[in-house]
Amino acid sequence: MEKKEGIGFFERYLTLWVALCILAGIAVGQWLPAVPVTLGKLEYANVSIPVAILIWLMIYPMMLKVDFQSVKNVGRRPKGILITGVTNWLIKPFTMFGIAWLFFFVIFKNLIPADLADQYLAGAVLLGAAPCTAMVFVWSYLTKGDAAYTLVQVAVNDLIILVAFAPIVAFLLGVGGVSIPWDTLLLSVVLFVVIPLGAGVITRLWVVKRKGIDYFNNVFVKKFDNLTVGGLLLTLIILFSFQGETILRNPLHILLIAVPLVLQTVLIFFVAYGWAKWWRLPHDVAAPAGMIGASNFFELAVAVAISLFGLQSGAALATVVGVLVEVPVMLMLVRIANNTRRYFKQT
Repeated sequence: MEKKEGIGFFERYLTLWVALCILAGIAVGQWLPAVPVTLGKLEYANVSIPVAILIWLMIYPMMLKVDFQSVKNVGRRPKGILITGVTNWLIKPFTMFGIAWLFFFVIFKNLIPADLADQYLAGAVLLGAAPCTAMVFVWSYLTKGDAAYTLVQVAVNDLIILVAFAPIVAFLLGVGGVSIPWDTLLLSVVLFVVIPLGAGVITRLWVVKRKGIDYFNNVFVKKFDNLTVGGLLLTLIILFSFQGETILRNPLHILLIAVPLVLQTVLIFFVAYGWAKWWRLPHDVAAPAGMIGASNFFELAVAVAISLFGLQSGAALATVVGVLVEVPVMLMLVRIANNTRRYFKQT
């Protein structure tokens, strides 16, 4: 019997692993306080060196999968790319800001102190400005999306991240009254986007030239399958060893942060998915277009939140809640996309 591909074991139960890491991190912070104290000293230019290493382990394998050669095919079917670009960069960051501000400063005003609300807003903005670059391949597969076209969407998205992420984050946080150092933000983009992206491109070209594209896709890339999740989980344990006291004092805040994040995810999916239906795009393009905006490049958001605001910040906590809710919400949207396939043109 042929083995069914799709979402892997670690990815399928990512929410469970994140929950266990929360407990493990809190336990380390409470019972082994010397660990976070020691790790807190290992930093350079406000960037935690251990966390930076783990984040590179998360992001580098994702960048390996991006084939920028596919960008040359953009002009062949521009509508799906246009939907992805406009939704991800002209709609998503601003709706995320608006929804998060509404909940943190109005609806939940009496439940969240103003200083923490600022931090949670910052974390939400970082998530909103970082559309998915990796897990979207899984969501595309599960909705029978056009894999080649999804690759084009991701490649274009990564190019936009290079120039748009920092200005959008700085603008929205400025509007929200959250002060951030531009130099640290730009350093974060260089560390966690430019360097791993460049390393991924160079590695891809080198391996393909020596071994061929089949070896790269079917052997080389698969060697890194568990590296991303492992790096993420270790990062979360470290983060929650710093966050333990905050969570123990405010356990309800995890749920309060999750509410606007879930609403934003569902909203953005239907914006892109509905737009694709209106333009009569085939389902194998429409579904991934909805998924890439709804899902987040949460590894980047976590990395930048830690660099800008620190491991103990509410911003870092908010980005991790994004990780916590991502998989179950996206699996729900996958089911919705599959159940509405008949309403779209088929290829």
